Amino acid sequence: MTADGVYVYAIIRAGSPVPTDMGGVGRPAAPLRTIRHGRVAAVVSEAPPKLRARRRDLLAHQNLLMRLSEQGPALPMRFGMVAPDEKTVRGQLAAGEAAHMVALEHLSDGVEVNVKAFPAQNALRSLVADDRKLLRLRDEARRRPGYEANLRLGEAVAVALEGRAADAGRRLLNELTPRARAVASGPRVQGCVLNMSFLVGRGDSDDFRSVAEQFAETHRERVDLRLAGPLPCYSFVSTEGAHARTAGV
Repeated sequence: MTADGVYVYAIIRAGSPVPTDMGGVGRPAAPLRTIRHGRVAAVVSEAPPKLRARRRDLLAHQNLLMRLSEQGPALPMRFGMVAPDEKTVRGQLAAGEAAHMVALEHLSDGVEVNVKAFPAQNALRSLVADDRKLLRLRDEARRRPGYEANLRLGEAVAVALEGRAADAGRRLLNELTPRARAVASGPRVQGCVLNMSFLVGRGDSDDFRSVAEQFAETHRERVDLRLAGPLPCYSFVSTEGAHARTAGV
């Protein structure tokens, strides 16, 4: 198989171990190695030609990042980061060495937990009972059924559900933020009123999730919470070099 550049998985402290029982992306799995400069090193492999976001390669990338983060701080790359050659990687390590060391120290023994909040969809009865406007619109729709009445009621319900979820999301954010080292907002997700990632100490991640899950249970008629983590700390680093490219994704 002819290589198509250098695939970069993460940046770690120079001398940190790299798993010997795992491979990288590609079929067969590409052997892992490091490219070192000063106090930092990049975990890399040869990039397979025509790399795509196949399930096998996505899992190989994610599993390696999880293993690296268990062994020590790692600055994760998004799937598909490919540099043209080793010289480019060394240049990026040299240019960013000081910043990488600061980031690695910040992430030491940390993991990411992502929290998304959506409006609860199974609490319409309690919602209508608590909202006089909705109660009036429901009664009007029953007395004079029709498209316009149903449309007004449906729109009002959607707005009310989102408002209750957003309020719960703000309360949850206030509760979780003091328990995290750092907080980062995520991209907009359709139907989602809150998308936040939290940098949490590895030993604190179970307690952190427990607090979020208890909040979800207590406020289940207002908000539907979806938790993911522990994850590699994607949201708390920005290490992609200007000379790297995202391959085929």
